[in-house]
Amino acid sequence: MIASNVIENIKFIAFDLDGTLLDSVPDLADAADKTMRHLGFDGVSVEQVTTWIGNGADILIGRALSRSFDIDPELDPALHRQARELFDHYYAAGGHQKSALYADVKTTLAHLYQAGVPMAIVTNKPSQFVPHLLEEHGINTYFVDVIGGDTFPLKKPDPFALHWLMEKHQLAASEMLMVGDSRNDILAAQAASCHSLGLTYGYNYGQPISDSEPDVVCDHFRQLLDVVKLGC
Repeated sequence: MIASNVIENIKFIAFDLDGTLLDSVPDLADAADKTMRHLGFDGVSVEQVTTWIGNGADILIGRALSRSFDIDPELDPALHRQARELFDHYYAAGGHQKSALYADVKTTLAHLYQAGVPMAIVTNKPSQFVPHLLEEHGINTYFVDVIGGDTFPLKKPDPFALHWLMEKHQLAASEMLMVGDSRNDILAAQAASCHSLGLTYGYNYGQPISDSEPDVVCDHFRQLLDVVKLGC
């Protein structure tokens, strides 16, 4: 799908990370699989984990333990905590070697940066992992703020982080664009009354991103430059 319209007067862009800038599911699945096996459960697949991510590590691990998108209400909290600790260990130990930026992400971010557009990361990923990932992939210098899933008490789809950015940078809602691959990104943008761009290639629980009705839907990250009228 080609970007269907241009969004005027954008002065700030917030980006999701996993499934938007970075294809990280192979490393996440590997850590989740090792966690389940360590605890004596059957392993989990990349395909399963792809439909479980997007709400942060606690919920991912709850879904892995439940073997379902809907977390078992009878899940033992102590087991959940143990599994989360193991997941963090395995995810860090793996060194994120299987993750990679999506096509044209680095050049597009560089273009926006050179054009003077301030940018931020707003992800539900635990904040402890985010700076290293950005640095490892050479995009850490592009962002004026990096917000993880535990930076604030509330995470996407709550608009708290977007409201915080608007207040910090003195932005009207109409001047901010949220770019993401998940309904959590679109719902957060809608709740904050800012613009949203949905990408079709990421992780959205197996559902089309268009179902969440973002302002613009794109198949390729580089199309962002057309949407905000910066050219290629």
